[in-house]
Amino acid sequence: MVLSSALNVVANYIMTKTLISIVGPTAIGKTALSLKLANHFKAEIISADSRQFYKDMQIGTAAPTLAELAAAPHHFIKHIPVENYYNVGTFETDAIKKLNELHNTNPVVIMVGGSGLYVNAVTKGLDDLPRIDIAIREELNAKFQKNGLEVLQFQLKQLDPKAFETIAIDNPQRVIRALEVCLTSGKPYSSFLKNEAKVRDFKTVTIGLTADRNIIYDRINRRVDLMMAEGLLEEVKGLLPKQSLNALNTVGYKELFKYLEGEWSLEFAISEIKKNTRRFAKRQLTWFKKNEETIWFDYKTNVEEIIDSVSKHITI
Repeated sequence: MVLSSALNVVANYIMTKTLISIVGPTAIGKTALSLKLANHFKAEIISADSRQFYKDMQIGTAAPTLAELAAAPHHFIKHIPVENYYNVGTFETDAIKKLNELHNTNPVVIMVGGSGLYVNAVTKGLDDLPRIDIAIREELNAKFQKNGLEVLQFQLKQLDPKAFETIAIDNPQRVIRALEVCLTSGKPYSSFLKNEAKVRDFKTVTIGLTADRNIIYDRINRRVDLMMAEGLLEEVKGLLPKQSLNALNTVGYKELFKYLEGEWSLEFAISEIKKNTRRFAKRQLTWFKKNEETIWFDYKTNVEEIIDSVSKHITI
């Protein structure tokens, strides 16, 4: 792609350490934009998509393809087995360490992903939570495996109604994490969330991609159809022996597990993937809209316009 000489001149005056964070609902085009920005700024990319961290979950998480990975250096893509416990606190530590390394050679780093809590962990930092009693974690995981997520959701609603209304309640890891804090400390999980940003030694410029809801939903439906055509069912079949793992209790996998176990028809499972993904996209937009500093663009916006806007925010 040939960019205007004016934009190249602006890019040359970047002096400060900057993280360009790309957010937005699933299937909106964040990966494609991240590659274009990485190419322009000669930058590397950090993923903040918690589902793409895990190996063996390629198709269902829409992880970057081999060609996309070759187009720019990526970090935190399929770097851990699905069996590993990897939480947002660990990611914050790992990501900040990697950012420090990357900023030593390039003042600009790109971060892309739809996991709002993981994005915030890097840009604002996490609140200091109490040390968790491992026995409580194991007990909650056992309860989840035996009784399902609804039992844990009900327990959280009783212990911390505020957290119940604000966290990603359909995500077992988020629910278990909140319950861990409640049961370990005897206080509501929400009482520890002060939302006080940590001081970072880099500047964050957040770019949001969006579209009309009908367009987002149509893109999601078409993406799910494409995933099925690319072999999502075979990918899920290979993971069937591990279906009890928390990492696999996620959209695109849990629905097809039900099909493979004979509970649902394939047609119904696919329709549920689409429905649950649309719900997830709605929650993503609600989360990301809370950040008033985000610069929003329609998903069809020309990349030169986005680069021009970003450059104005990060040059001295």
